[in-house]
Amino acid sequence: MKNLLFKTMTVLSATVLVIGCGGKAKKAQAEAEAEQARQDSIAVIQKITKEKTAMEIMKTLPEEPEFDIITNLGTITVKLYSKTPKHRDNFEKLALTGFYDGLLFHRVINGFMIQGGDPLTKDSAPDVVAKYGQGGPGYTIPAEFVPEYKHKKGALAAARRGDVANPMKESSGSQFYIVQDAAACAQLDGGYTVFGETVKGLDIIDRIAAVETDNRDRPTIDVRIKKVVLANNNNN
Repeated sequence: MKNLLFKTMTVLSATVLVIGCGGKAKKAQAEAEAEQARQDSIAVIQKITKEKTAMEIMKTLPEEPEFDIITNLGTITVKLYSKTPKHRDNFEKLALTGFYDGLLFHRVINGFMIQGGDPLTKDSAPDVVAKYGQGGPGYTIPAEFVPEYKHKKGALAAARRGDVANPMKESSGSQFYIVQDAAACAQLDGGYTVFGETVKGLDIIDRIAAVETDNRDRPTIDVRIKKVVLANNNNN
């Protein structure tokens, strides 16, 4: 009888211990979920605030504003074209909200162009690196082909998916490329939206294009966009 009572008490004690541990685990999980929800709410509020501020600034900009794309290899200053307003306004909004800050030039082909603007490039996890070039803000932009805007050296153009998957030639919501070699990129005229041009920093484009790349055209050293900001010579 004593042995049976002892065993029963032991089992009960163990059960209470398990229940106690389970309760603590559930509490910890609930607290973690609550904290994540709080952080998500803060992020949403910050995003809304940034977008509101950006919209106010955009109202003050000239029709063809200039932005500095500041990289770890130097600064490229680009002018956005007025005849491609959807692309211009989108670039302005992304730049002013800090979307491009910290992203990489993830595709570089010397003698052709340099490409960046993929938000996935903030993550260096191997499984994410394999997806570089596939990211965006979750939307596309209708093509705005203007015959006078050519793929000259320093031209700023929107990347996009191929014709089979994208017959309307809609642009990526954030990815862009900058022409390094006009002759090599001339074939893209009329097929990709050119929405700006480089007004300063052609040598920086060459410097970025010259970095060593792997077999997927990814630089073996990070070529990072520190930030994209309004250039000092905008007449606000």
